[in-house]
Amino acid sequence: MATGNDLFNPGTEEEEGPGLSARTLLPKLLPSGSAGREWLEQRRATIRPWGSFLDQRRFSRPRNLGELCKRLVRNVEHYQSNYVFVFLGLILYCVVTSPMLLVALAVFFGACYILYLRTLQSKLVLFGREVSPAHQYALAGGISFPFFWLAGAGSAVFWVLGATFVVIGSHAAFHQLEAAPEGEELQMEPV
Repeated sequence: MATGNDLFNPGTEEEEGPGLSARTLLPKLLPSGSAGREWLEQRRATIRPWGSFLDQRRFSRPRNLGELCKRLVRNVEHYQSNYVFVFLGLILYCVVTSPMLLVALAVFFGACYILYLRTLQSKLVLFGREVSPAHQYALAGGISFPFFWLAGAGSAVFWVLGATFVVIGSHAAFHQLEAAPEGEELQMEPV
């Protein structure tokens, strides 16, 4: 049977030394080679310095619509990882400031954890048929749905999306472009 430490520690203590690493903070519920974990590690590795991201001297109004569009595209490409963490921060803010949403998430993750522990012991059989893990997690979602509905999770999702578009769009539009390395900028010739 898995202990609490086993669920958050992907390796044994012999593989990793003492201390916390990014791997120990990611749940073991994700398989070790999962695409989500690799994507998150890649985002973390490609994050730009927060000092240049938030430098107030680098903000100005674009001169025209062409410069605005260019800034939007280039800044979203350049600061993509920073924007992902801004999005995750807004989600965290929304969850922490809504007690009912915290309760709904606790019910959902509690049900998932109970199902996870149950599947470690034996397969769940209902009416003579084995219930797949996907169906079990769908059942956990169904059980917690009324809590999410009461907590206003739908409005929270739209608030997070709206706030993300405003914050990221404003930053990308008003942050001056980073100097491009020589030869990287494409020049268009007039026709």
